[in-house]
Amino acid sequence: MQFYSMVYAEDCCDPCLLELQTHLPKYYGTLSSPEAPNDVYMKLEDVTRHFIKPCIMDVKLGQRSYDPFASQEKREQQIRKYPLMEEIGFLVLGMRVYNLCSDTVDTFDQHYGRGLLKDTIKDGLAKFFHNGVCLRKDAVIASICRVQNILHWFESQRQLVFYASSLLFVYEGLPSSSTPNTFPLIGTPANSPATVDKSWDGEDVGRQEEGEKIEKMAEYNNNNNIQGAVPYDCTLDSNYTNCRKGGLHLCAKAHLKGSSGDAATVGTTPCQPVSVAKLPQQDNSTWLSQQPPNGNANKSQIQGKGEDGEHRKSSRREEGVVQGGGEAKRLSEGTAQVAVKMIDFAHVFPSESHDHGYIYGLKHLLTVLKQILSDDA
Repeated sequence: MQFYSMVYAEDCCDPCLLELQTHLPKYYGTLSSPEAPNDVYMKLEDVTRHFIKPCIMDVKLGQRSYDPFASQEKREQQIRKYPLMEEIGFLVLGMRVYNLCSDTVDTFDQHYGRGLLKDTIKDGLAKFFHNGVCLRKDAVIASICRVQNILHWFESQRQLVFYASSLLFVYEGLPSSSTPNTFPLIGTPANSPATVDKSWDGEDVGRQEEGEKIEKMAEYNNNNNIQGAVPYDCTLDSNYTNCRKGGLHLCAKAHLKGSSGDAATVGTTPCQPVSVAKLPQQDNSTWLSQQPPNGNANKSQIQGKGEDGEHRKSSRREEGVVQGGGEAKRLSEGTAQVAVKMIDFAHVFPSESHDHGYIYGLKHLLTVLKQILSDDA
């Protein structure tokens, strides 16, 4: 919560953090239940909301999955979980892949990822992009572009270092009429999601309109029916100090099963709940909510740079060329509906140098993705 509050602060004017917003899920503040007002939950964007058959993968990045203040026991525990982390630089924590033939979802848990070795990591990762019929080259290419954008951000900043953080990959498993190397679904109506015309950014128009309605509802809830946020120190300097004192803890009440293993905490002091005043009920009469630090008032940060700005940057960078099988493949925005977002920020620290461990992992991940593309050429 400290990390998101800092990045999405209303008065944020740091170009580094403003660009970072384009690589994160949107942050809508916090939620609390009427039955337990002192239990505070973060309210984040559902990255899969625009997808019909989302294929999802969680990849932990970096050469170390423990932070500098972890105990020796914690370090040894993390190393035992995946001894190849330092050499490979990333770990597949889980995947959900839509199978076009059977219209089912194949699931691979963290044990699958930890079983991938140096000589099997490429084939293991390729499973995420295979729909039971063929390799989704369009999704691989779009994923490469988005990872390259994140790498560019890391190479341009010397403010933050990340440990035990992940990349969340999502692509549309339901093929469109423009998707290469796939076949149309038999008996699919002409106006179905599989064949509907695509907008410029690759999202089908119907789902985009639905997403806009949802975001308008979220905007209403955040702007019109919410009390001001409880003030707290959300700077990374305080984060760093608390970690040194053994007092910073993850306050989330639940984790995605198989996504990050043990709860990422530092020290042994119990987590102190944030004080929450009684708030007016929202329209759904179920959850109480606090306005986020930016209150959605800084919409140029969240929407302009988070969506339009991201597409503009991606379009320019995707005009580059990815080599595959000796054949140059020119990239264009909209070849596949793909999202790649940075998640999991319990261990983020201020720095004055590059995040070499994360950069190493990103570069090796890009190498493997390009090899997957090349092998299928």
